[in-house]
Amino acid sequence: MIHMSLYNEWQELCEKERTEEEYNKFWNTYLEKEMKIYEFILDNHEEVVEGKLAELAEKFDMEPVVFTGFMDGINTSLKESVKLEELSEESNICLKVDFEKLYYNMLDAKAYWLYNLPQWDNILSQERRNEITKEYNRAHIAVSNKIGRNEPCICGSGKKYKKCCGA
Repeated sequence: MIHMSLYNEWQELCEKERTEEEYNKFWNTYLEKEMKIYEFILDNHEEVVEGKLAELAEKFDMEPVVFTGFMDGINTSLKESVKLEELSEESNICLKVDFEKLYYNMLDAKAYWLYNLPQWDNILSQERRNEITKEYNRAHIAVSNKIGRNEPCICGSGKKYKKCCGA
Protein backbone atom coordinates (compact mmCIF):
# COMPACT_ATOMS: atom_id res chain seq x y z
CA MET A 1 0.00 0.00 0.00
CA ILE A 2 1.33 3.42 -0.94
CA HIS A 3 1.23 5.80 2.01
CA MET A 4 -0.40 9.10 1.15
CA SER A 5 1.30 12.31 2.21
CA LEU A 6 -0.36 14.35 4.96
CA TYR A 7 -1.01 17.06 2.39
CA ASN A 8 -2.78 14.63 0.03
CA GLU A 9 -4.78 13.29 2.97
CA TRP A 10 -5.78 16.88 3.81
CA GLN A 11 -6.87 17.53 0.22
CA GLU A 12 -8.88 14.31 0.21
CA LEU A 13 -10.48 15.26 3.54
CA CYS A 14 -11.53 18.63 2.06
CA GLU A 15 -13.01 17.07 -1.06
CA LYS A 16 -14.86 14.30 0.78
CA GLU A 17 -18.57 14.03 -0.05
CA ARG A 18 -20.62 15.42 2.85
CA THR A 19 -24.14 16.58 3.51
CA GLU A 20 -24.46 20.35 3.85
CA GLU A 21 -24.71 19.91 7.61
CA GLU A 22 -21.55 17.76 7.75
CA TYR A 23 -19.76 20.20 5.42
CA ASN A 24 -20.62 23.18 7.65
CA LYS A 25 -19.65 21.27 10.81
CA PHE A 26 -16.28 20.25 9.29
CA TRP A 27 -15.37 23.79 8.16
CA ASN A 28 -16.72 25.58 11.23
CA THR A 29 -14.68 23.26 13.48
CA TYR A 30 -11.58 23.81 11.31
CA LEU A 31 -11.99 27.60 11.09
CA GLU A 32 -12.47 27.89 14.84
CA LYS A 33 -9.21 26.00 15.49
CA GLU A 34 -7.45 27.96 12.76
CA MET A 35 -8.54 31.22 14.40
CA LYS A 36 -7.14 30.05 17.77
CA ILE A 37 -3.75 29.35 16.14
CA TYR A 38 -3.72 32.79 14.50
CA GLU A 39 -4.67 34.42 17.80
CA PHE A 40 -1.74 32.61 19.42
CA ILE A 41 0.68 33.57 16.63
CA LEU A 42 -0.43 37.21 16.72
CA ASP A 43 -0.40 37.34 20.55
CA ASN A 44 3.14 35.93 20.49
CA HIS A 45 4.33 37.66 17.32
CA GLU A 46 7.82 38.24 18.69
CA GLU A 47 8.39 34.48 19.13
CA VAL A 48 8.67 32.00 16.28
CA VAL A 49 6.33 29.03 16.63
CA GLU A 50 8.40 25.95 15.88
CA GLY A 51 8.58 22.24 16.53
CA LYS A 52 7.72 18.91 14.96
CA LEU A 53 4.47 18.94 13.00
CA ALA A 54 2.89 16.27 15.26
CA GLU A 55 3.81 18.27 18.41
CA LEU A 56 2.40 21.53 17.02
CA ALA A 57 -0.77 19.74 15.89
CA GLU A 58 -1.21 18.41 19.43
CA LYS A 59 -0.43 21.83 20.97
CA PHE A 60 -3.20 23.39 18.85
CA ASP A 61 -5.64 20.49 19.39
CA MET A 62 -5.61 19.28 15.78
CA GLU A 63 -4.93 16.04 13.98
CA PRO A 64 -1.61 16.18 12.03
CA VAL A 65 -3.56 16.02 8.73
CA VAL A 66 -5.68 19.02 9.76
CA PHE A 67 -2.60 20.94 10.95
CA THR A 68 -1.17 20.29 7.48
CA GLY A 69 -4.27 22.10 6.19
CA PHE A 70 -3.36 25.03 8.42
CA MET A 71 0.16 24.91 6.96
CA ASP A 72 -1.38 25.07 3.48
CA GLY A 73 -3.19 28.26 4.51
CA ILE A 74 -0.25 30.05 6.13
CA ASN A 75 2.45 28.81 3.73
CA THR A 76 2.44 31.83 1.37
CA SER A 77 2.71 34.16 4.40
CA LEU A 78 5.90 32.54 5.70
CA LYS A 79 9.32 34.08 5.08
CA GLU A 80 10.39 30.59 3.94
CA SER A 81 7.55 28.48 2.58
CA VAL A 82 7.51 24.73 3.11
CA LYS A 83 7.06 21.96 0.56
CA LEU A 84 3.58 20.83 1.61
CA GLU A 85 3.79 17.48 -0.20
CA GLU A 86 6.88 16.56 1.85
CA LEU A 87 5.37 17.24 5.27
CA SER A 88 5.25 14.36 7.74
CA GLU A 89 4.51 14.15 11.44
CA GLU A 90 8.29 14.32 12.01
CA SER A 91 8.81 17.45 9.87
CA ASN A 92 10.33 20.39 11.70
CA ILE A 93 8.04 23.37 11.32
CA CYS A 94 9.22 26.94 11.71
CA LEU A 95 6.53 29.57 11.37
CA LYS A 96 8.57 32.71 10.60
CA VAL A 97 5.64 34.86 9.55
CA ASP A 98 5.78 37.90 7.28
CA PHE A 99 2.95 39.73 9.05
CA GLU A 100 2.29 42.26 6.27
CA LYS A 101 2.00 39.41 3.78
CA LEU A 102 -0.22 37.49 6.22
CA TYR A 103 -2.56 40.47 6.56
CA TYR A 104 -2.70 40.86 2.76
CA ASN A 105 -3.36 37.13 2.30
CA MET A 106 -6.15 37.24 4.89
CA LEU A 107 -7.75 40.06 2.89
CA ASP A 108 -7.33 37.97 -0.26
CA ALA A 109 -9.00 34.97 1.42
CA LYS A 110 -11.82 37.29 2.51
CA ALA A 111 -11.20 35.98 6.05
CA TYR A 112 -12.64 39.03 7.82
CA TRP A 113 -12.75 37.07 11.12
CA LEU A 114 -8.94 36.83 10.89
CA TYR A 115 -7.88 40.22 9.56
CA ASN A 116 -10.14 41.91 12.11
CA LEU A 117 -8.64 40.12 15.12
CA PRO A 118 -7.81 42.66 17.86
CA GLN A 119 -4.29 41.17 18.15
CA TRP A 120 -3.32 42.98 14.92
CA ASP A 121 -3.27 46.25 16.89
CA ASN A 122 0.02 45.20 18.51
CA ILE A 123 1.65 44.24 15.20
CA LEU A 124 0.59 46.60 12.40
CA SER A 125 -0.70 50.12 12.96
CA GLN A 126 -4.23 50.86 11.73
CA GLU A 127 -2.60 53.20 9.21
CA ARG A 128 -0.40 50.40 7.82
CA ARG A 129 -3.36 48.00 7.68
CA ASN A 130 -5.30 50.65 5.73
CA GLU A 131 -2.35 50.99 3.30
CA ILE A 132 -2.20 47.19 2.81
CA THR A 133 -5.98 47.16 2.24
CA LYS A 134 -5.58 49.91 -0.39
CA GLU A 135 -2.76 47.95 -2.09
CA TYR A 136 -4.97 44.86 -2.07
CA ASN A 137 -7.95 46.77 -3.51
CA ARG A 138 -5.78 48.40 -6.21
CA ALA A 139 -4.48 44.98 -7.27
CA HIS A 140 -8.04 43.64 -7.51
CA ILE A 141 -9.82 46.40 -9.45
CA ALA A 142 -11.74 45.02 -12.39
CA VAL A 143 -10.37 46.57 -15.56
CA SER A 144 -12.65 46.79 -18.56
CA ASN A 145 -11.20 46.05 -21.98
CA LYS A 146 -14.17 47.68 -23.70
CA ILE A 147 -13.28 50.36 -26.23
CA GLY A 148 -14.82 53.75 -25.65
CA ARG A 149 -16.87 55.23 -28.52
CA ASN A 150 -14.66 58.31 -28.67
CA GLU A 151 -11.32 56.50 -28.46
CA PRO A 152 -9.11 56.05 -31.53
CA CYS A 153 -10.21 53.01 -33.52
CA ILE A 154 -8.29 49.78 -32.85
CA CYS A 155 -7.79 49.20 -36.60
CA GLY A 156 -5.31 52.10 -36.67
CA SER A 157 -7.24 54.30 -39.13
CA GLY A 158 -6.88 57.34 -36.89
CA LYS A 159 -10.67 57.84 -36.83
CA LYS A 160 -12.75 57.61 -33.68
CA TYR A 161 -14.03 54.10 -33.01
CA LYS A 162 -17.70 55.22 -33.38
CA LYS A 163 -17.02 56.58 -36.90
CA CYS A 164 -15.01 53.55 -38.00
CA CYS A 165 -15.20 49.89 -36.88
CA GLY A 166 -17.80 50.75 -34.22
CA ALA A 167 -20.22 52.30 -36.72
